[in-house]
Amino acid sequence: MTMRYNHSVSLSVQAFTALAYRLAQDGQADLFLSGSGRSDETRCVIGFIPRSELIITDRTTRQDIKDYCFGTQEPTLGFISYTYGLKLRGVKTTKTTDFPLGHLKQYGAVLEHDLSTGRGEIHGPDENAARKLAALATAQLDMPPLFASSPAKQVQQSLTQEAYESGVRKTLEAIRDGHTYQLNLSLKFSRTAKDMDMPGLAMDFWQRHPAPFYAFFNSGTHTILSTSPERFLRVTDGEVLSQPIKGTLHFKQYTPELEHKVTSSAKESAELSMIVDLVRNDISQNCEYGSVRVEGHKSTFIVDNLVQMYSNVHGRLREDSTVIDLLLDAFPGGSITGCPKRRSMELIETLEPHTRDVYCGSFVIIRGKRDMDSSIAIRTCWHDSRTDTFSFHAGSGIVVDSAPRKEYRETMAKAHKFLALGKS
Repeated sequence: MTMRYNHSVSLSVQAFTALAYRLAQDGQADLFLSGSGRSDETRCVIGFIPRSELIITDRTTRQDIKDYCFGTQEPTLGFISYTYGLKLRGVKTTKTTDFPLGHLKQYGAVLEHDLSTGRGEIHGPDENAARKLAALATAQLDMPPLFASSPAKQVQQSLTQEAYESGVRKTLEAIRDGHTYQLNLSLKFSRTAKDMDMPGLAMDFWQRHPAPFYAFFNSGTHTILSTSPERFLRVTDGEVLSQPIKGTLHFKQYTPELEHKVTSSAKESAELSMIVDLVRNDISQNCEYGSVRVEGHKSTFIVDNLVQMYSNVHGRLREDSTVIDLLLDAFPGGSITGCPKRRSMELIETLEPHTRDVYCGSFVIIRGKRDMDSSIAIRTCWHDSRTDTFSFHAGSGIVVDSAPRKEYRETMAKAHKFLALGKS
């Protein structure tokens, strides 16, 4: 049996922030961080010094992924891209991508930290890596400096406002013709950003724009930052939870009445109910008969000056299924495709001129056959050091009573914190 190193640490939020920034700077760590925006999401996981990786390609089988993730007692961190979802659902694409279908890693040492208690645990099979991480965790490290973005360059959009609104109208035609009854339409933004300080951006956003499912991940020449508020699938000892988000209201000044405005909206409620029904069906394939149920329908939370609505979809993983079966059979998440899923994805391929890549894929923490957590990679950006390109996406769910101009404004509101970078 492989020996494992274990060491307990105690870190204040300030000390943990300084440590996370230092590890992100060094380029030897991948960070999965919760934020203070949700009181029930306080666990952070940092993988330090990768010791193996699985790059998912067209030739990678489901069994290959299981063998990699379940062949050790160490956690696996990584992502699977939206492009992999096209392959899984049999949707053809001619678009090129710079990303692999997925990228999974295991590490010499892992730090698991609870922000609410300040307690953390360092463990792993590489004693040298674990001791190095422990030394950094107990050192007096500098806090991240104020983030200084490079001056804002011209931002290129894959669709102009006119073209996006035209895409919404085409989607409405497809809905009326019976091809789909909800579809998520996105925009891609990109600009030149030489020497982009991605670790600084990650910690700046994490402190100023908290969300429960941050991920900072290194993949080839790409540094990816996901500031997602949305859980895809969590499995804890076989208990399954999905928390799809649908229903959005942008605000400048928060008042409690805003939450009632979202939950009482027939349009926003219909969006959420459609996706909840799709998610129930998706997880039922791998859940025990009769175990799938919905709780907390039309719950709300606040993130990025947005009121967001979500529901809790529960189930119990079948004994003959694993978290990989559940993940791949439900992937990609219905909240970012629409429904029915495959036909919506086919329409998305014709309506969007860009590739989604990691955007609308999932970041995952896999601990075993019946334990996993994963997010939907929305509010996600990346920097390519090879081309000095900074890219991000945003999108909106289209239903039969959507108004093209309002959907464009919602999409731009979701992209606001990225668009504002470098502006005074």
